[in-house]
Amino acid sequence: MASENISEPQDEKSALIQTNSEENIRERTVSVVNKAEFKLYHWTQSFNSQKVRLAIAEKGLRCEEYDVSLPLSEHNEPWFMKLNPAGEVPVLVHNDTVICDPTRIMDYLEENFKDEGTPRLVPEADSRYYLRVQHYRELLDTLPMDAYTHGCILHPEITVDSHIPAYAATSIRTQIGNTQSELEKLAEQNPELKDAYTAKRRRLKSKLFDHDNMKYLKKLLDELEGVMDQVETELQRRVEETPEEGSPSWLCGDFFSMADVSLAVLLHRLKFLGLSRRYWGNGVRVNVETYYERVVERPAFRRVLGHVNNILISAVLPVAFRVARKNAPVIVGSTLLIGLLGGATYLGFLYMKKRLTSFS
Repeated sequence: MASENISEPQDEKSALIQTNSEENIRERTVSVVNKAEFKLYHWTQSFNSQKVRLAIAEKGLRCEEYDVSLPLSEHNEPWFMKLNPAGEVPVLVHNDTVICDPTRIMDYLEENFKDEGTPRLVPEADSRYYLRVQHYRELLDTLPMDAYTHGCILHPEITVDSHIPAYAATSIRTQIGNTQSELEKLAEQNPELKDAYTAKRRRLKSKLFDHDNMKYLKKLLDELEGVMDQVETELQRRVEETPEEGSPSWLCGDFFSMADVSLAVLLHRLKFLGLSRRYWGNGVRVNVETYYERVVERPAFRRVLGHVNNILISAVLPVAFRVARKNAPVIVGSTLLIGLLGGATYLGFLYMKKRLTSFS
């Protein structure tokens, strides 16, 4: 990348702090090039969607969003499979460019939206912070989040204070079974997408087998301990670097980076799943605990993830509205019919009441 804001090595830190300050994000005006110039297809509960949306919010970019409903299997519909043959969210569309991988999406945003005033979340390649940020991005972004999520839903006994309703396990199992049949049917109905549907059905079946394996899940959660230890150690280094300043730092320095996007959403997902008590709190990994308490207060985080733990609001209600929108003519027609019948019944009641009164 060409350096625009950092001219000398000694100015790296101050430049990153300046461009990542929350006050700067709140007060800056968005330039014309950033006004809804791209569209993001996502799902509120999708971990990868949350990361991309948080990066967009932290950079102060504006985009058009389309919430692809997974409970309604909208991600399996032909129009979306043509957009992304893997049938997964998020998907970014910018002019004629379509990007489906979350890491590539965030890198694309960083490279193409860097006008003056737009915070940088990845330092320039010649910065001494660059390798540190990239290391933690790779470490955190390669974690098997699907396995954690599905495993905790299917085996709630390993969680504490989960935000997932108890009925979810049965519902998820049923939905996965139905989805496999649905994909098979869609493959027959859409020959041009048969390979894509068949591949997705195969992946889904494999995932269910792995994520329902308690031994495998425990192994993954044990390995996550090592990753959290690395994060705790790195956060302790930040504390020791500036003990006298009293200003809080983030994972890779005194600036909020793309590595922090990954860590923030990871911690929030672990909290959502009911795993937070295993990895921090009560004197365990105190730096991680302090970090999470601070990151949830960031304005961008509150906008994107502040209410995502309320599964009824973030999942059920949007689905209900989407169903109503899809079936608008039927719903409107039924409402009118019920209204007419109700009105006629009420008028009849008034008429009979009047007759009875006149006879008394």
